[in-house]
Amino acid sequence: MRRSCKFLMRPTRHQVIALTACLDDHRALYNAALEERREAYKRTKISIRYGDQSAQLKEIRACIPDQARWSFSSQQATLRRLDKAFRAFFDRVKAARTPGYPRFKGRGWFDTVEWPKDGDGCRWDSQPGPPAATFVRLQGVGHVRVHQHRPVQGRVKTISVKREGSRWYVVLSCDDVPAETLPATGAVAGIDMGVASFLTTSDGAQVGNPRHLAASADRLAAAQRNLARKKRGSKRRRKAVARVAALHGKVRRQRLDGAHKAALALVQDYDVIAHEDLRIANMTKAPAPKPDPDQSGAFLPNRAAAKAGLNKSILDAGWGVFLTILAHKAESAGRELIAVNPANTSRTCARCGHYAKENRVTQAEFRCTACRYEAHADVNAAINILRAGLALRDAAAA
Repeated sequence: MRRSCKFLMRPTRHQVIALTACLDDHRALYNAALEERREAYKRTKISIRYGDQSAQLKEIRACIPDQARWSFSSQQATLRRLDKAFRAFFDRVKAARTPGYPRFKGRGWFDTVEWPKDGDGCRWDSQPGPPAATFVRLQGVGHVRVHQHRPVQGRVKTISVKREGSRWYVVLSCDDVPAETLPATGAVAGIDMGVASFLTTSDGAQVGNPRHLAASADRLAAAQRNLARKKRGSKRRRKAVARVAALHGKVRRQRLDGAHKAALALVQDYDVIAHEDLRIANMTKAPAPKPDPDQSGAFLPNRAAAKAGLNKSILDAGWGVFLTILAHKAESAGRELIAVNPANTSRTCARCGHYAKENRVTQAEFRCTACRYEAHADVNAAINILRAGLALRDAAAA
């Protein structure tokens, strides 16, 4: 089993300068390789591959001393990153989706450098100092202290350095991580995701929606207004940008922490968990404009403002992050996770199976028009999700 660990780094001032230079040089390599691919195809209709550009690295390092101070394997990883972006582009073209041609990376859009193998230009837990401290050695940077808050399990495969605002993190990708199987509980549950409540189980338990972004909205708005007043390129503007990034980083960490805690509680309590197979990207699309047939160039109201508010609430809840974390924890704990089509689960009676739009009286109230069954709307939906999940499991086993 492969797992990732993320630890906060404690670089010195000189190491921060070196890490920043490492990012800048790898970004320059990425952009130069992208430019070469674009120009070669534009002028000669020849497609340049990863192997062609990797073979040029020795010449590049010989001509540009700044590139030679970094690990050869990390530069190969940067070129593979570009190659992966082009493969994804061609896959989208073949699937008739919006292509999205690979873009040049600005200073704020290239924040990660990867070393593909522990020991090749990097070394985890190199221990040059006190035995109680943890260090990672990076070629061209030195031994950087790491705040290791939990043990690393398995074998370290790749090492990445990531910048988030003013913080630096080391990300370890580990192979052969032993599964931490939990004892069976004999309990099953369906969960319904929502905005009023983050999730509701078929047992009636609810987890509130903390609305982290909404809680920080006033401070973010003030920081954004302060940023708008600053002159571009000034030192004060850089500080204002860092302030906005720090606030967004705090919201992201709060959301991740809540998702981890909610997912851990579910895998500890239930052997089988059925959840909605949500298409969040489709759910948060802006409504299409409605042309007015009676007036050329005019449009009818399409409730775009209300939909924008709902989209913001959905994204603030972080359903996608939570479901990803839940899948990882369920796999490690030996739990079964079942994704269910959510269509009509909130309007179908969990007692008699009658479906009607009128069954959903309000956001929280469900009253069946056929059998008069009453329940909380989210609990009713969670029961339907559980039944659909168990039916899928039985059909797969048959």
